[in-house]
Amino acid sequence: METTFTVGSRIIGPGRPTYIIAEMSANHNQDFNQALRIIEAAKEAGADAIKLQTYTPDTITLDCDTAPFRIGGDSPWAGKNLYQLYGEAYTPWEWQPKLFDAARKLGMDAFSSPFDATAVDFLEQHGVPVHKIASFEIVDIPLVEKIARTGKPLIMSTGMATEDEIREAVEAIYATGNRKLALLKCTSAYPASFNEMNLNTIPDMAKRFGVISGLSDHTLGIAVPIAAVALGARIIEKHFTLSRKDPGPDSAFSLEPAEFKAMVEAVRATEQALGKVSYSCSAKEGANRMFRRSLFISEDVRAGESLTEKNVRSVRPSHGLHTRHLKEVIGKKASRDLKMGTPLSWDLLE
Repeated sequence: METTFTVGSRIIGPGRPTYIIAEMSANHNQDFNQALRIIEAAKEAGADAIKLQTYTPDTITLDCDTAPFRIGGDSPWAGKNLYQLYGEAYTPWEWQPKLFDAARKLGMDAFSSPFDATAVDFLEQHGVPVHKIASFEIVDIPLVEKIARTGKPLIMSTGMATEDEIREAVEAIYATGNRKLALLKCTSAYPASFNEMNLNTIPDMAKRFGVISGLSDHTLGIAVPIAAVALGARIIEKHFTLSRKDPGPDSAFSLEPAEFKAMVEAVRATEQALGKVSYSCSAKEGANRMFRRSLFISEDVRAGESLTEKNVRSVRPSHGLHTRHLKEVIGKKASRDLKMGTPLSWDLLE
């Protein structure tokens, strides 16, 4: 059974609008004013929240250039070591309280992903309303436990995690007494391809773990978040940039403002379209009921003449007898002369 929890003034859960998070990540490119512009543009695009990342190169890795620390393969960051990458990507901690304040003044929630214990303490000092646990940190159980012990709601991405790993993290959180948890389906590829997404996991995750479920998305475009909402996602997180032309570790798989706005509008339209389980006729449909078929006299019929399949037909509009009565009226006699186009009714029959 899904639960609900509150972030700021927003209740997140079943029957509530999807909570849409703009992930700034490294798209500020070490420019504080650009970070502010990203927050303003995210608000204009309809985001409910802006999310940062709280780490430094030294809190997340070692300043080491040996093979285990070098990035290879087809990664967008191939050729760098981890320390170099995080040195380019981190958000200076002295910026973060100012960025949180800027977002709050715009009416947005602002929070972050802490990547070590010192980051948790830092964010708690600055009153974030919720904590985000990144996919790569789901296996850091001591960190997960420390975040849970804050008592704040937790949003945890599950990229790369097996069911057992997710369950271990969930149980560690619950053991602290904190049950305010949402899990986000995530594919930790940058960018992720559509055939890797397995969005049907979203409703299963909600049922299997008894939590709110959602999506942290790294695909290109907006189709996947919309599909996720149709499947029951209560939270959508998407990387946000002012322009993909700006260089940066994350810009290539981020949405620009117009795209993010289109995603938000499509999500809101999807929510309206999902509605509720209903087999009743809508108000606008009701006006069109007259265009249904019914029984009409299709040729002139004299009084006393028998009705046949030739002189009675099922046609539009709906002013005559219901079509279910066709077999009953065939063979009956007209009680008066009937002109072609007369809607059939019982009083016209002997």
